Amino acid sequence: MAKSLLTLFITNPLLYLFSTFYVIFQNLIAWVFGPSRFPKTFDKGLPKKRIAIIGAGLTGVSSAAHCVSHGFEVQIFEARGKEKGLGGIWSRVNSTSALQIHSIMYRFHPTVRYKHAYPTQQEIRDQIVELWKRYSLEEHTEFGTPVTSIKKAKSSGKWVINDHPEKYGSFDGVITAVGVCGDPKIPSLPDQNQFKGTICHSSDLDGKDIKGKRALIIGGGASAIEALEFAVHSGASEIDVLSRSDKWVIPRNILVQSLLACNIWGEETSLAWVPEWLLHKFFYRDLEDIAPESGLFTTTPMANSDLFNLIREGKARWLRGDIVSVKEDGILFNHRSKEVPKGGSGRERVVPGDIIIMATGFKRPSLSFLPNDAFEENYSPPDWYLQVFPPKHLSICANNSTYVNAIGTVGNIHIGVYTRFLLMFLTDPLTQPTEGRMKTWIDFTRWMKQGAPPGAFDFFTYTELLYWFVFLVLVNPFRWKWALFILFGVGRTLPLEVVREEAAFRKKLEKQHH
Repeated sequence: MAKSLLTLFITNPLLYLFSTFYVIFQNLIAWVFGPSRFPKTFDKGLPKKRIAIIGAGLTGVSSAAHCVSHGFEVQIFEARGKEKGLGGIWSRVNSTSALQIHSIMYRFHPTVRYKHAYPTQQEIRDQIVELWKRYSLEEHTEFGTPVTSIKKAKSSGKWVINDHPEKYGSFDGVITAVGVCGDPKIPSLPDQNQFKGTICHSSDLDGKDIKGKRALIIGGGASAIEALEFAVHSGASEIDVLSRSDKWVIPRNILVQSLLACNIWGEETSLAWVPEWLLHKFFYRDLEDIAPESGLFTTTPMANSDLFNLIREGKARWLRGDIVSVKEDGILFNHRSKEVPKGGSGRERVVPGDIIIMATGFKRPSLSFLPNDAFEENYSPPDWYLQVFPPKHLSICANNSTYVNAIGTVGNIHIGVYTRFLLMFLTDPLTQPTEGRMKTWIDFTRWMKQGAPPGAFDFFTYTELLYWFVFLVLVNPFRWKWALFILFGVGRTLPLEVVREEAAFRKKLEKQHH
């Protein structure tokens, strides 16, 4: 690390200065906000709480670390084995994969310390594993244990995992951290058996030799861009991306991404045309044909600053249209004009290829193991309280498992905030919203965003998410004492003292009534 910084200082002193400040910043964040690895025992007078965490990926490990550091017991359940399960999706993608946003927006735990602004798959997974070890979570993790049901015990009202209370015990709260990327999604292509070349998923490119080959990439999302870059760096002779629709691409720039995330309304507004026009004019420029017509604040944009240059240099082609069928040496493709909808008329031709890369994303993990009444009509995910708490079960937090689209990040401070909301609810009964009030907040948010094309909870920005947090702390005076704890993870001692006094007072009242 020291040698690389010295080299950076000689070649680029400004970048060296920024990198040095970033290292100092990370250390400062870890020192100020990093929860203790050696928490005190839970406060006397308050019952010990136990949390079940479903998933050992980035969110599950981070949530567990937060719980442990605040004196709660945890048990992590991971369906896969340790090699593919610990680290979640970052253990199952290519070694060439890297973060598309600046790592300052991917601080999934205060103690994370990155060496690079845009870390690779290995560096991110290493940070997850180090966090898992730092908080001694090895002894609290069950690998190879799929969760098929979560039910409440009639006697205690606590949660039971897989109908095995004698094996796993019971739990006061549940954090479902299964994420949104499960197994690779590999749809069948028409007549794909005719193809003489290789067909593989974009997450399985390690070791693939495509030098001098013609690569056909199916899909138009982040996986397609990553596969395109892999093909370029691997020396493919021709690269064609076959996409059904145009999607927003924004610069891989922390300032641009932060400004877009500042739309507190979380939807298309009367001023949304400004960033859209700027992107069309100065980023897409001569590639206007593949610029989307839909609103920027409706879907998750892709962050990449090299894609358009690769297309301009002739190293790749980006084609919009529909796959008609697979041929022996390529794909019969219906190339549509910009204004023609999916499945509409276009110009059919065979796009030749030697390898087909299915950049079709991943299946969304199921939440069907949750109680049936968590999916009641009009209040199913993502339409939950704070998007993660089902109205009928405040002790369940679906952290990073319900969102659809956003401008922000899945790996930042909100993981800790959501976790601390759950810990507060479990510790302080006076902070708990009723089912009716949870539904009222959901309905109010729907009313506020009634003009949002995809739906009130189908898209949000990070600033909107932070607004939700602050608003729901301020709206209940009993939560005010928890504000610093909820938002920053500090100041837990004072509210616990108050909670203890409140609990003692309630016991006195109960005795008087009896």
